[in-house]
Amino acid sequence: MTTGLVVMAYGTPASPDDVEAYYTHIRRGRPPTSEQLRDLADRYAAIGGVSPLARRTRDQVAAIAAALAADEPGAWRVELGNKHAPPFLEDAVAAVVDGDPGDRPDRVVGLVLAPHYSRGSVGEYHERAGAAAAERGVPYVPIESWHDLPAWVDAQARRVRDALAGLPPATRVLFTAHSLPERVLAGDPYPDQLRASAAAIAARAGLAADRWALAWQSAGRTPEPWRGPDVLDVLRELGATPGVEGVLVCPQGFVADHLEVLYDLDIEARRVAEEVGLAFGRTASINDDPEVMPALARLVRAAAPG
Repeated sequence: MTTGLVVMAYGTPASPDDVEAYYTHIRRGRPPTSEQLRDLADRYAAIGGVSPLARRTRDQVAAIAAALAADEPGAWRVELGNKHAPPFLEDAVAAVVDGDPGDRPDRVVGLVLAPHYSRGSVGEYHERAGAAAAERGVPYVPIESWHDLPAWVDAQARRVRDALAGLPPATRVLFTAHSLPERVLAGDPYPDQLRASAAAIAARAGLAADRWALAWQSAGRTPEPWRGPDVLDVLRELGATPGVEGVLVCPQGFVADHLEVLYDLDIEARRVAEEVGLAFGRTASINDDPEVMPALARLVRAAAPG
């Protein structure tokens, strides 16, 4: 008897020609305006035309699958499913359950490649994957969050220490994550989990309480309020703060190189930091870290004992 695992990620366009379909899917079937489409296409062009997220995600899934196979050969059937790009997460559930009619999995575990839980993000992944599994009569086991996974906290702390070594002594650390609309955050665990993980990483990295802060990034371009403070505003404030020489951004809400890291931080945030006279650094992404991926495999096994 095998167990299924669907590893889920946000997804990214495979080529510049796929940007419009991708953006339309994000907008729940509403095509973007020509201005919106041009803006997104320009952002991808600025980082080389396409995001490395698809390749990075495949590497993460392969590393998790390899760790599972090393301990339990033949016991797991693993597929990648994306929220907004092929292969979609419903396709991944179908592949896991129906891939071998003679060896139907007894359950499907769902793991989202995002450490922090929010009903409007990770919750949506699990809702869709759970519905797809239910259609096939297979129990679904969601892993809701892993923001306190020791291997992940350790890996982030190492990255903070390594990056600080190349920055001025009077450098502040900003832990960032994707902003969400205020209306979806009432009673949601997302902000508390982000604060908790930032505090844990800072403590492991040996940062004093006045040397780090939580900031938000990549808010949607809609008129409703989004959670702040925005990282760009924080950078401007730090630039006007006497004694602050540099800033290090740790994008703790993201686990792989992609547009929100490579453009929103490496290009946009860096430009603002330079404008206000701050040295700028960004911690390396987790990607397929050799300690974190096996730790996620252990988390998956613990979620589906037997």
